[in-house]
Amino acid sequence: MHFSIGELSKQTGVKVPTIRYYEKEGLIDPPVRTEGNQRRYRETDRERLRFIRHSRDLGLPMPAIRDLIELSQHPDKPCHEADRIASDQLKSIRERIVHLKKLEAELARIATSCRGDHTVTQCNVLKAFGDHSQCLDNH
Repeated sequence: MHFSIGELSKQTGVKVPTIRYYEKEGLIDPPVRTEGNQRRYRETDRERLRFIRHSRDLGLPMPAIRDLIELSQHPDKPCHEADRIASDQLKSIRERIVHLKKLEAELARIATSCRGDHTVTQCNVLKAFGDHSQCLDNH
């Protein structure tokens, strides 16, 4: 079964320009071309795009996705490299969560520091956004 680029986009949720980019970057194989030079993608391309899309949804950076795709081309290899990539991503996400919690706490403090009963020149919110030294911690 072959798909047009538009059909492939609809079925995978990957935008057409992104599909072309992935093709150019070698993440998916070049499609077959019709006599009219239209791209026709295969089922394997659709599955690869779904893999890439879900990996991106999980926050994986493109180099890690490229490594996972390369690993998938060698089904007899041990999977410790894939495990490492997943563990690295988990560590990265946990670090971002810690950072986001600090941001949340600081923004909550800033948002409640002014009740809107001052002029703009006296506004604590604007002062806090303009001067990092007014923050309670290093976020």
